[in-house]
Amino acid sequence: MSISCPSALPSTSRRTLLPGGASALLALACIWPAPAAAQSPDEALAASLPIAMVLPLPPRGAVVPAMVERWRDEARRLEFGDGLPRDPARAATLYCQAARHGDAESQFNLAWMLTNPRGVERDDAQAAHLFAAAAEQGMPQARRMAQAMGTPQGPTPACLRPPENDAVRQLAARAAPAPAVPAVPLVMVEAPPPENAPRPIVDFVRIVAPEYQVAPRLVLAIMATESNFNPQAVSSRQAQGLMQLIPDTAARFNVRNALDPAQNIRGGMAYLRWLLALFEGDIPLVAAAYNAGERAVERYRGIPPYAETRAYVRKVMALLGPVGRHPFDAAVTGPSPVLGQMLR
Repeated sequence: MSISCPSALPSTSRRTLLPGGASALLALACIWPAPAAAQSPDEALAASLPIAMVLPLPPRGAVVPAMVERWRDEARRLEFGDGLPRDPARAATLYCQAARHGDAESQFNLAWMLTNPRGVERDDAQAAHLFAAAAEQGMPQARRMAQAMGTPQGPTPACLRPPENDAVRQLAARAAPAPAVPAVPLVMVEAPPPENAPRPIVDFVRIVAPEYQVAPRLVLAIMATESNFNPQAVSSRQAQGLMQLIPDTAARFNVRNALDPAQNIRGGMAYLRWLLALFEGDIPLVAAAYNAGERAVERYRGIPPYAETRAYVRKVMALLGPVGRHPFDAAVTGPSPVLGQMLR
């Protein structure tokens, strides 16, 4: 099918939120024309990328800001009286402060104080939540304690809730509600892609993203944060390819070969479309769920208290720039049952 584009699009067309369907696709096709060759977008992408494109991967571990490290170090010294007068109550307060910023070691240390009691009142229920959070971030000793204590019961304790006046918390503040229609927010599409994004990948995303009702800018921001545009990337958790799909997610969205760039991107877009519907266009929650899983976001009623996930959301939002809520297609899935209870 050939597309006939007007000689000049109206200046407002690139800034207008168009409804989904042919009109949005036409606008996108006219702004970013497909290659002239008679290839599908998938074939064009496969032909344009080398088999092994080696690019440096971004750091993936838990990144703890220097201030959080200082809180943890001071808490440890206060807990044991190491160079400071012993003050368990103050130590617990500082551990709690660092735990809310996702510091796994502080989560573990505070849980240990609460179970043994070390100058603070014993609280096994709160400790179970803290051990679980540290275990979910990969601490072996926390995993052993979490297994011993069993599934945490009751509400998430204050020391695992988002910190007040925090950048990540502010990113998650609700913007104006997004329309529950299959629409493409062209104002996000028009933003320049990340500087190191290979042109074939950018072109492919811009052409295919409207099929999934996802803004290309969001796809590229997730891709940059996940793999730094390395189609052969494989993480220690067996997440693969440009969008770093784990095997379960790949199977869930019918991706047979997660290292095939076109299949991988399509699978990532399908997952983003589903998450956008689940969290009704809340981009920080969608980014957090893409990194940590939607169940973790629901369990913690917001961005989970994981240092990696908090850093991940910050990076995605920095790449996107100032944006509101993303339109979503309510027919894809219903909203999360705990969406109204999200901690802000």
